[in-house]
Amino acid sequence: MRGDKESRTVCYHIFLRYVYATTTSRCIWFIRLVFMLKCVTMHILSGFLRIFFRLLYHSFAWTYDFVAAAVSLGQWRSWLMVTAPYLPGPRVLELGHGPGHLQVRLFAEGRQAFGLDESRQMGRLARKRLLRRGFTPRLTRGFAQALPFPPDFFNQVVATFPSEYITDLQTLDEIYRVLVPGGEAVLLLLAWITEKRWYGRLASWLFRVTGQAPPQWDDRYLAPLQRTGFQSRAEQILLRSSTVLVIHLVKPEK
Repeated sequence: MRGDKESRTVCYHIFLRYVYATTTSRCIWFIRLVFMLKCVTMHILSGFLRIFFRLLYHSFAWTYDFVAAAVSLGQWRSWLMVTAPYLPGPRVLELGHGPGHLQVRLFAEGRQAFGLDESRQMGRLARKRLLRRGFTPRLTRGFAQALPFPPDFFNQVVATFPSEYITDLQTLDEIYRVLVPGGEAVLLLLAWITEKRWYGRLASWLFRVTGQAPPQWDDRYLAPLQRTGFQSRAEQILLRSSTVLVIHLVKPEK
């Protein structure tokens, strides 16, 4: 009897080990499958967003203000204007001027505002907006990696929600070149929606899953910018139902 009991115990333990090993193997397989599906989904989503944003900034530029206002819960323009107090001029260059809202603000405050954008459609929209308000546009179509301006020309350079071009070392070298000694680049990079109601949480989730806003900021991201010769710092600005991140890059005095 004792031998039978010991035999049953051994079989029971063998069975448990088999179940554990099988279950663990299946769990690992399932986790790998979920991770793989997530990676594939994010890759497809990233590709779709690239196409969407390119169309939005070019062929469908006339819808840009509406879409930007919708996805930001109406905060888009207030986010842009956060940069204005950091742009005392007198001469300011805006990279990726888009529809021209910040250009209008700069002209209205007496700045010598210049703008550069590679989108022909955005150039037309910004030009019309400035002309309607009685301002003479100083807009150029081009790329930030090859700025058509002389060295030591601008007191500030500003970019609001720029795409990947802003981290290109050639772009950063060009910004450094056109800034006067002591001049500053003001980069509005990110926004986090902090609205707690359901639509705010939905918008915040969309920003995260599409990569428009990481979960949190880490100052270690500034390291590549510091290697270009800039003195850099990050500033988070709290608004009514959102937080924006502004990067300050100062060209040292000679």
